[in-house]
Amino acid sequence: MIRFDNVSKTYAGGFDALSDITLHVAPGEFVFLTGHSGAGKSSLLKLVALVERATRGRLVVDGRDLGRLGRRGVPEHRRQIGFIFQDHRLLMDRTVFDNVALPLVVAGHPAAETARRVRAALDKVGLLHKERAAPRTLSSGEQQRVGIARAVVNRPKVLLADEPTGNLDPALGRDILQLFAQFNAIGVTVLIATHDLALLEQVPHRRVTLHAGRVEAGA
Repeated sequence: MIRFDNVSKTYAGGFDALSDITLHVAPGEFVFLTGHSGAGKSSLLKLVALVERATRGRLVVDGRDLGRLGRRGVPEHRRQIGFIFQDHRLLMDRTVFDNVALPLVVAGHPAAETARRVRAALDKVGLLHKERAAPRTLSSGEQQRVGIARAVVNRPKVLLADEPTGNLDPALGRDILQLFAQFNAIGVTVLIATHDLALLEQVPHRRVTLHAGRVEAGA
C-alpha cells in the first residue's frame, strides 16, 4: 500500500528532514510512527498525502508512483487519503456539517449524496446530534472527532494522523484510538504519528521509530 525506497526530503537551506527512508506498509496494516519531536514523523506523513514531494527516492502509494504523478493526478490521490491534524484545522465560521462536507463539495458530489455521507460519518464518531453546531462550541475531543469525520467522509484507503491525541486527556485519547481501530477493522490502512507512550502501550500494533530523519527500528 505504501512503499518508501531510499526516500529523502530536504528543505530550503539544506535541512534534511528525512534521509534514505526505506519502509513498507501493507494494505490494511495499522502502524504507529514514533520518535522524538523533529524526528521527521510529520514530514513523512506529508509526503504520503502529497502535501509535499520527496526530494529523492521513490514513493509508491496504492500503486501510484508519486514522483511521476502530475498535477492533474494530485486531487484524485488526495481523495484516497484521510489526513487528521493535531490542531483540528476546522473552519470556525462553518457548521460541523459544513466542515465534514467540504471534501465532498470540492469533489463535486451531489447534495443528497453529500448529506447522506456526512451524516453517516458524524454518526460513526458519535456527533450526529452536533451537525448544526459551531466548532467553537465543541470540546477539544469533539473537535478532533469532527476532524476524523471529515477525513473519512471520502471513504479513503489510507488514514493518516499526526499526533491526534496530543491535546487530549488519556480517556479521550483512548476513545480516539478506538475510532481508528474501527476504521482499520474494515480494511483502511492506518498510519499514526505519535510520541504518546501511554497510547502506544494500549495496542500491539507495529511501531516504526524515526531518529533524526532515519528509520531506527520497525522497518
